Amino acid sequence: MPRQADPSSGPAAPRLRIGFLLAPRFTLSAFATFVDVLRLAADDGDGSRPIRCRWSVLSPDMAPIQSSCGVRIEPDERLGDPGQFDYIVTVGGLIEGSPGLSPEHGAFLRKAAAQKVALAGLCTGVFAMARLGLMDGYRCCVSWFHHQDFLAEFELMHPVSDQIFVVDRDRLSCSGGVSAAHLAAFLVDRHLGRAAARKSLSILMIDEPMEGDRPQPGLPLELNARDPIVRRALLAMQQNLHAPLSVARIAKDLGIGRRKLERHFSADIGVPPADASIRIRLAQAKMLLSRSERTVTRIAEETGFCDASHLIRVFRENMGTTPDLWRQEHAGQEVAQI
Repeated sequence: MPRQADPSSGPAAPRLRIGFLLAPRFTLSAFATFVDVLRLAADDGDGSRPIRCRWSVLSPDMAPIQSSCGVRIEPDERLGDPGQFDYIVTVGGLIEGSPGLSPEHGAFLRKAAAQKVALAGLCTGVFAMARLGLMDGYRCCVSWFHHQDFLAEFELMHPVSDQIFVVDRDRLSCSGGVSAAHLAAFLVDRHLGRAAARKSLSILMIDEPMEGDRPQPGLPLELNARDPIVRRALLAMQQNLHAPLSVARIAKDLGIGRRKLERHFSADIGVPPADASIRIRLAQAKMLLSRSERTVTRIAEETGFCDASHLIRVFRENMGTTPDLWRQEHAGQEVAQI
């Protein structure tokens, strides 16, 4: 992303300075969306001059970095003093089949943390930060899609998967996708003001800034709840796919009785909580069948079924076919219900 210094910008230093670390096979959409919010806030109109904001892609060796979609990004500068930035943002890559951050990246992030530079993780960037111990004692945001992957690797941590981004002191994290734009807008608002943040999002055709506690999208479309109680219950189900909570436990956690929770479900989405839980787990099972090579046994474990035979029975009752046959019919296709 080559940029030229603007001779008319004067001596004033940028009010927001961000360094990016891109993991091998990083998520291009999260990176590009975040940068575009900075770009549009940095200059008048869409002039793209890095006046009010400055951003650089950092690298230990200046080699091009390939994203998960194959597009390569040229670094701007070598790893140096993290103290020249207000934030170091790590953009994560694919969880499986990616080498992750280099030891040089890790040392740089630890140096930044020691210097009290704020650290942010986009998409799976928080995985890389957690592997370095940089999220110990912090809340972190993880996409619902990678919630179970995070728990499998970090058993003692409690990722937040019902918000689009989380800010906990000097650690920031977001679920990826368009949430990267809202996290970037949050930082623009903090350093440049609300008008600059709204301007950036408006030009990107995003209606308005969203707060970090905005629920992540991703529930099955037929369970698109309006009732806040029902939505919170559905999110609890989604976050506990591997060990489903009982309806009574969910109601207790929400501070209401089971019968009241069932009435809310009936009035809002027309199905009982137990049936909604099955639909959510089946939606996740179908997603895993279509997008991964996981065995039916492993998928059953990850989606809260007793074993493979239990998943096969429930799958056949609801879909009229077995998981293996469904996978053959939908190989390489996107699943439409999430």
